[in-house]
Amino acid sequence: MSLSLRLHRPLSASAAAVLRTRRTFIHSTPLSVRLMSTEQQPAKQYEFILTSRPAEGVALITLNRPKALNALSTPLFTELNDAVKTFDDDDSVRVLVLTGSERAFAAGADIKEMKDKQFAEVFKGKFLESWSLLTTVRKPIIAAVSGYALGGGCELALMCDIILASPTAVFGQPEISIGVIPGGGGTQRLAHAIGKSRTMELVLTGRSFSAQEAAAWGVVSRVVPEGEGGVVQEALALAQTIASKSAIAVQAGKEAVNAAYEHTLNEGLRYERRVFHSLFATKDQKEGMAAFAEKRKPTWSHS
Repeated sequence: MSLSLRLHRPLSASAAAVLRTRRTFIHSTPLSVRLMSTEQQPAKQYEFILTSRPAEGVALITLNRPKALNALSTPLFTELNDAVKTFDDDDSVRVLVLTGSERAFAAGADIKEMKDKQFAEVFKGKFLESWSLLTTVRKPIIAAVSGYALGGGCELALMCDIILASPTAVFGQPEISIGVIPGGGGTQRLAHAIGKSRTMELVLTGRSFSAQEAAAWGVVSRVVPEGEGGVVQEALALAQTIASKSAIAVQAGKEAVNAAYEHTLNEGLRYERRVFHSLFATKDQKEGMAAFAEKRKPTWSHS
């Protein structure tokens, strides 16, 4: 490689020195090119949660404040919302699993954070409003609950689409015992799940209820027997089953079921039919029905 300059006037001594140095560098230094890596970048690191991709199409989020029994603080929920949004925007993720530790899914909101707040602060700052962002995610979220799921922890589980519980799971809304009521959806979502009378009893007494009661009342899908892997492995297996389906049909199914909470029966039935009809515009509907007729396994394009 050579360097040539067309000069209109003589170089100064300093400029000539710079040129000699540049010529020496060019002739003596091999050319090196730094290429951008095509490998997948490492997952984002958080302080209060852990994230992983344990199976194709499945993301796992683990609450990680063990000393505080996964108490739900604003910083934790900020991280949780960020991780959930990241996975919701990632087309390679089709199902999310949310869990805590064996001792506590989440033992409640962080009382130390709340105890000195004033009305104007919580009202103007929309305190706890960001918690409901979890319910705007279009992909299904499975909660794998072990140990305590109290107060905000119970409300967090109720925001998920499917709840699996270990036999050690304990649910409840004990806020009445500290002079307040549930503020993250407990009075509303529990009433939808178990009716007014049971919800009223739980909210006004603060008593907790077992995994077996939660299953009998319809709060959880089922109680997973203790054994190898336990409730988290069962949740991951369920997530893999869902992830093996058409992503667009899964999201449509979630949307239709959730509409039952917002509409009258007639409105809900009409909405369901419209969503059902809309799926005939998808490639996956054509592939799924063709595969059934041809007695083969479908190959989804998720479109």
